[in-house]
Amino acid sequence: MKNTAIGLGNIDAKLVFYIKNRPPLTSYESLNCVKAIVPSEIAYICQETGNHWRKIFNVYAKLLFELSSKQFSSWQHLRDDFLLQSHSDNCLLFSAPCFLATNHCETNFLAKISIESELPELKAPDSKTLSSTTPKPVKKLHVILGKGYAEQLGLCYDCTWLSHDFAINNELGIIICPYFDYRQLSNIKIVQLAALIRQLTAPEA
Repeated sequence: MKNTAIGLGNIDAKLVFYIKNRPPLTSYESLNCVKAIVPSEIAYICQETGNHWRKIFNVYAKLLFELSSKQFSSWQHLRDDFLLQSHSDNCLLFSAPCFLATNHCETNFLAKISIESELPELKAPDSKTLSSTTPKPVKKLHVILGKGYAEQLGLCYDCTWLSHDFAINNELGIIICPYFDYRQLSNIKIVQLAALIRQLTAPEA
């Protein structure tokens, strides 16, 4: 039985984030599909639900801005005019990753990389390491928000922990990262996560 994707954004996005909770509003609590956000909807959610979801959207926008800053004048511009809208290439799912429920989902083939897991802070592989592994194009990259949620999904022991904050599974295309919160995913960790995403999605040279 195929798992039904539920969340916000573009269902065809190659970079998909998974979060345990939903905005505490009736329209989102009863949502049963992936819905693209419309302009001003993020502002509406933040106004109606308070600071928690404002932090989530802000951190989300900061991360995507770190990945593609040349396309936008600021992370606020990205958040208000692009984040999770139909023309974006990003998605925030409330449902569990499809590969946990079915064997019919696409399998991701990511490059095997070598990272020094014993360091307290994430240390990314250099270009020589990446080039020697012959990376292949990625179909989808799945980013799980929060170690607690990853444990609930049963993914923690299937991933290699690079530091206290980040873990990966190359074959399934998984990254486990801190929850989208100013303290848990600080600006420094946003830069680290963006670097890891770039490395795992680097196309074949």
